[in-house]
Amino acid sequence: MNYLDILVIGNLERAEDGSILEANSTSTLIRSEQRLVVVDTSSRPSRPAIKTSFKQLGVFMKDVDTVVLTHPHYDHAENLDMYPNAEVLVHSGGEDNADYTIVEGNRKLFNGVELVHTPGHTWDSMSVFVKADLNYAIVGDAIPLEDNFRRNIPPGLNIGADTAMKSIKTIANFADIIVPGHGAPFRIRKR
Repeated sequence: MNYLDILVIGNLERAEDGSILEANSTSTLIRSEQRLVVVDTSSRPSRPAIKTSFKQLGVFMKDVDTVVLTHPHYDHAENLDMYPNAEVLVHSGGEDNADYTIVEGNRKLFNGVELVHTPGHTWDSMSVFVKADLNYAIVGDAIPLEDNFRRNIPPGLNIGADTAMKSIKTIANFADIIVPGHGAPFRIRKR
């Protein structure tokens, strides 16, 4: 069985002109009997909350074997140094990331956990689909905020609205619960 723990809930604050004032991603831990995987490491201001979450869970950061970056922007990847023994996975299509393991297409990570290419915010965006007590999609900025999903609008920063909306549909077809890039998890109703 797979378990999910939210290490820190991210936030996204914009100025009146739409520019970003502050961005910290949500960070999630996936636990199975053999694996500890962190999806997005968030940014520096989130470090104390992440450390507290690990302490409360009784899990050691040094034991995390894999970090999945939904995309390698700083607000999702600034705390990589907290996981010194982890292999870091990013999707192809972005900048040259020689320090990371590149994922092509979709890839099964382990039983019940799949990495799914969900371009839209960036070409190299990917989500993590997890089968646990429900179907969870940890989506990074494919769906940065619940409001993007509820109002059926692409991320404000995107490579193309049609591409982004296609990825949102892929996510919605799988998920019961969506963990957005910059907010708390939310349940969706299947159509």
